[in-house]
Amino acid sequence: MDEALDEALVKDHKPAWKGGDQPYEASYGKLMMWFFLITDTLTFSAFLASYGFSRFKYPDIWPNPEDVFSHFPFLHGEHPLLFVALMTFILIMSSVTMVLAVNYGHKMQKKKVILWLSLTIVGGAIFLGSQAWEWGHFIHGDKGGINTQTEHVVHIAEGEKLSSVYALMGADGHDGTHHHFTVDQVITSLEANPQYNIRKANRMYLTNEDAIAYLRENASEVLLGANLKNNEYGHPLFADYFFFITGFHGFHVFSGVIILIIILIMLVIILDILGIALAILVMIPISLFGRSTFEFAGSRFCMKFSSPA
Repeated sequence: MDEALDEALVKDHKPAWKGGDQPYEASYGKLMMWFFLITDTLTFSAFLASYGFSRFKYPDIWPNPEDVFSHFPFLHGEHPLLFVALMTFILIMSSVTMVLAVNYGHKMQKKKVILWLSLTIVGGAIFLGSQAWEWGHFIHGDKGGINTQTEHVVHIAEGEKLSSVYALMGADGHDGTHHHFTVDQVITSLEANPQYNIRKANRMYLTNEDAIAYLRENASEVLLGANLKNNEYGHPLFADYFFFITGFHGFHVFSGVIILIIILIMLVIILDILGIALAILVMIPISLFGRSTFEFAGSRFCMKFSSPA
């Protein structure tokens, strides 16, 4: 009796993991999606934790985000973090439209799925365009900075208000021209314009005379823009984290938009093509043999399978 029971258990036993099986009542696709989300969470957590450690390692010289992300497309003046807030809102709303698309997909409402899926793609595309503008603005720079021998970046100020190297030099930083200034040129301009001074990396303002003396003793080069090596906004690590974190995130959004476009094409075009092809396959025999022939064959088929055995 026990041997027969053991044989039955072995016969009915299925491996816990084998391609198409469902361990823990979860489908293969769902498990792979959870694996992806977990690894993605760990990757972003590592980036953010590393940023946090660096941020608190250099608390006095770390760039202030309100000074870095202070511009808005097509608007003049300072708008601290307003564009960042808009990008966040767009991304959140894209998540909402995606949830609605999935919800209507479960209800088999094709038109609403197409609507909300299209809005999700549009939202993702707007976010990517906004991020491209933000990258361009970050790389080009807008205020400029002066690197010192201690690798602390100082900035031009007017009184106790942050200004820019371009304003001091009487140049337009947004005219598309590739500018280049030397430390001697900046010092000469400070001497000619006593209303300007500098703000040190620790956000302490110096007078015009003290600023000139400080630059003569410590300045090494004028920084315009940011890259992986130099950063006009402050510590180079800030630019490194900006490019890696936003680039990694932007790649995710870009991949998602491409996948959604493929799904939308399959949903709109391929299904319609299959419907047209099916209609053609049905209409060709009807046109060749006549409708009455198919009606007769259909009636005979129904009579055959509806009649008692």
